[in-house]
Amino acid sequence: MRGGAVGGEGSIQVVELREGPRDRRFDGIGAVNGGGATSVLLKDYPEPQRGQILDLVFAPKFGASVSTMLVEVPGDGNATQGSMPSHMHTRGDLDAYRGYTWWVMREAKRRNPTLSLDAAAWSAPGWIGGGEFWSQDMADYYVSWMRLLRDVHGLDLDAIGCRNEKGVSLDFAKLLRASLDEAGFGSVLLHAFDNWPDDKFDFVAQLRRNPEAAKAIDVIGAHVMYGNDVHAPDAVRAWAEAVGKPIWNTEDHVYRSGFDCLIGIVECFNENYLRSGATKTVLWYDIAGVYPVEPYAQDPAMILAHEPWSGHYEVREALWGYAHYGQFTELGWTYVDQACTFLDGGGSIVALRSPAGDFSVIAETKDAAPQRLRVRVPADLAQGPVTVWRSDAAEQFQHVGFLTIENGTIEIDLAPDSVYSLSTTTGQRKGGFADVPDSAPFPFPYRDTFDYGDPQARGRLPRFTADIAGAFELTPSPDGAGTCLRQVVPAPTLSWAPDWRPYTIIGDAAWTDYEVGVDVLLEAGQRAALMGRVNHVGTGYGFIPKCYLFELAADGTCRLVSVDGKEDPAELVGDAEQRALITAADHRAGGEQLIAEATAAANPGRWQRLTLRFSGARITTLLDGEPLLGTVHTTHTAGMAGLLAGTEPSFSTPRFANLVVKHLDTDDPTTWQGKEAPLYPGL
Repeated sequence: MRGGAVGGEGSIQVVELREGPRDRRFDGIGAVNGGGATSVLLKDYPEPQRGQILDLVFAPKFGASVSTMLVEVPGDGNATQGSMPSHMHTRGDLDAYRGYTWWVMREAKRRNPTLSLDAAAWSAPGWIGGGEFWSQDMADYYVSWMRLLRDVHGLDLDAIGCRNEKGVSLDFAKLLRASLDEAGFGSVLLHAFDNWPDDKFDFVAQLRRNPEAAKAIDVIGAHVMYGNDVHAPDAVRAWAEAVGKPIWNTEDHVYRSGFDCLIGIVECFNENYLRSGATKTVLWYDIAGVYPVEPYAQDPAMILAHEPWSGHYEVREALWGYAHYGQFTELGWTYVDQACTFLDGGGSIVALRSPAGDFSVIAETKDAAPQRLRVRVPADLAQGPVTVWRSDAAEQFQHVGFLTIENGTIEIDLAPDSVYSLSTTTGQRKGGFADVPDSAPFPFPYRDTFDYGDPQARGRLPRFTADIAGAFELTPSPDGAGTCLRQVVPAPTLSWAPDWRPYTIIGDAAWTDYEVGVDVLLEAGQRAALMGRVNHVGTGYGFIPKCYLFELAADGTCRLVSVDGKEDPAELVGDAEQRALITAADHRAGGEQLIAEATAAANPGRWQRLTLRFSGARITTLLDGEPLLGTVHTTHTAGMAGLLAGTEPSFSTPRFANLVVKHLDTDDPTTWQGKEAPLYPGL
């Protein structure tokens, strides 16, 4: 066809795919894995579903087909949904196989060897720099992680950032650059400073006055330039172009549902180039391998992977927004600057060309009028045919035919609220799988002994738990028989988010009446808690939960506590008498409300059994099978289970074993009998 007549008559806009002096290298589009433990449940998926999810994101010309990936350098601290375990919990610690980030990177790279790998830290272990992130310790920490990626896992980073959204230090940029060069990572690009507020580009003025720092920083990095947020100022763009430094958006956000998310993603990619000259745009985040109770558990991810026990997952429309770029471009292509523009009738287009002469045009017409686009194709570019793929609210990523180049020109009618990809490339497809299992609730009753194989082969992480802060890892039992679970972070982290206590969650937010129990072993001075009816784990910046806690200290002190989320400053105004009017039944102020307490015999170094029972508003705690505390309380009516470590005077490192969740007054179930995730391949 010579024009897909999908819209009405309207204006004609003409663009020409001719090379020009302002053309820039295309550095990719992609998504963040991390910035929270965004894929912690993905590791527990059985095959073939686990591989299918990874194919849909990373395999070329199949699904999203992203060309770049930015990961969080794990640092033990909460970074939105949760925390990821560091390769160095302490200065003398080093573990190449801890966690799952390296595994996701390796699987992504295996599917697409040309994928560009980028990274930055959100949080860092507390031993770094005596509490100072911008330090030689942190530079060495980055280098040690990169060495493990390279020497153990065969992964080479293409770029790294100084830190995610936590200020500016030109001295650290110079320090990190020197450390990278000395360690043999001279080809790794350094981007800075990846902040999001309105002043995020102000550091460039300092950079211009500091030649050493300007030499150290290869890329100007910033966050959130889409829509009405602050774009790269003209002066910054001009200086960056003059000195040969690209501008990257290393994290943007499209928090929308359905097709509106898809078209918003394409609009975001287009606008980042048009308004800021960004040659690489990465969106947060890729695979929602998290529990629904966690913040941002649905929007804006490409795939919802909430149920490893069933194998069920869902592909969101968002994924096909990435595909409109990912399946029609490659790293190293070039933006045809004079053909990249906002459309007169509303919407925008971006055009790119390959070194071999192929070209692609990506258009979005969000809130636009019907209009016609005419594209002039110079003789040095491929002369067709031009494939056409379209998405709208009714159908996403559909092949709608071909355009023929006649007299160096193609024309197409652009309908409102649609996305189009026009390209001389071939092989695109709307990938998918027919064998996705049905959704199912978390298995109930449930039991986990935390003793089921080689901890290293699982990244030292148990199945189905999601660490919100700290690191709960599989470790040898103190008696030498098998493994147990232990919170292993010994001190507060240099956290990206406001800190609280280390805890991990498991289960189903719909649970109401149930019994949860766990064995706990405390050393002198330590505390631990069993959590129940967990129905909230923070808003994404701060992670104080809403739940009940049954807490035990090694000295025998026991407490039943209602934790009611982050304190609301609006509720804390006024004098002390006014604040006292916020009653225990109200809990509007958030924070922790002591419900009951008791003292039992001190038993440090010995396993003890903690049990929480919920029956309507009746809450009962048991210690070693004997009733201890009981009350009626109505704040939390349903929620998940969890385990918590104390933080006074420092982080406790308690051990846990034999977690059981079951109906009241029933026998303990057997251990998990469902589908097992395969061990990480290659170990």
